[in-house]
Amino acid sequence: MTIPATPDLPTPPSPIKATIDFAADGVQHGFLRLPYSRDDSAWGSVMIPIAVIRRGEGPTALLIGGNHGDEYEGPIALYDLARNLRAEDVSGRVIIIPALNYPALAVGTRTSPIDRGNLNRSFPGRADGTFTEKIADYVTRYLLPRADIVLDFHSGGRTLEFLPYAAAHALDDKKQEDACFAAVAAFSAPYSMRMREIDPVGMLDTVAESMGKVFMTTELAGGGTATARSISIAKRGVRNVLRHAGICKGEIESRPTQWLDMPSDECFGFAFEDGLVEQLKDLGDPVRKGDVVALINPIKRTGGAPFEYRAAVDGIVAARHFPGLIKTGDCLAVIATVGT
Repeated sequence: MTIPATPDLPTPPSPIKATIDFAADGVQHGFLRLPYSRDDSAWGSVMIPIAVIRRGEGPTALLIGGNHGDEYEGPIALYDLARNLRAEDVSGRVIIIPALNYPALAVGTRTSPIDRGNLNRSFPGRADGTFTEKIADYVTRYLLPRADIVLDFHSGGRTLEFLPYAAAHALDDKKQEDACFAAVAAFSAPYSMRMREIDPVGMLDTVAESMGKVFMTTELAGGGTATARSISIAKRGVRNVLRHAGICKGEIESRPTQWLDMPSDECFGFAFEDGLVEQLKDLGDPVRKGDVVALINPIKRTGGAPFEYRAAVDGIVAARHFPGLIKTGDCLAVIATVGT
């Protein structure tokens, strides 16, 4: 018996509805309403905050925070921007989503408390998929096509700590790559990174870049908190990007930046043992290939020799595991090479 082929079904529309008009001039504060039926609300919804500031024709910037819910500089900077940016300050349009993964931000977790989905590993998403996939689908099909430049804020969350840097990726399209790194330079963080991803599949970065967008991101400190310094970097940086894009007037507030690179997977160090982390190098410290950067001390009994993590490249410590305890497979440290 021949089994008939499954027909190709049309992609359903997103269940997410915006309460604002993307085409209207002025300042609008509203929500992306995603239906979520649950025990305590049969016809309930999750309301993702959004602001749109528009005046006339011009480029569109899509500014995202809270892609991961335990990373706070982006949400703080973008809630502030949404409060204070006026329509008369803008030529074009600014779409601000301070807490894209709103359920995760509300409880301070990296992944969604609804479905445990990692939003930044769920792109391009599915309109008929999981809760997290529905958010990713809406961004992919309804927001990214509107955008000319995309800034997605990140930091280390509860388990990593980074040097505060803005970043973009090496791309096959060198004109697009140059535009991305020009945005990174305009952000003017203390460090600027030519970034390598351990696993780019499912990331907003990858989808935005595949659509030809000018895309940049950040890693601003971490440890599941935000500092006065990291918040000021985020607030200044996002306004610099808007000025760079020609959406807002004013001079870019430039600060010195150190350019860094992640030229190979050897920049990433992972734990081969469980144990207690003893950092021998701090963030920003220079290291040579072969230097011991950290020890993992066994804790089940005394007398055991620690595992040594040695740098595989010359450079500086750009990121480190933040909690005192580590598990096998966790990222222990990142060594970045120093550029010009």
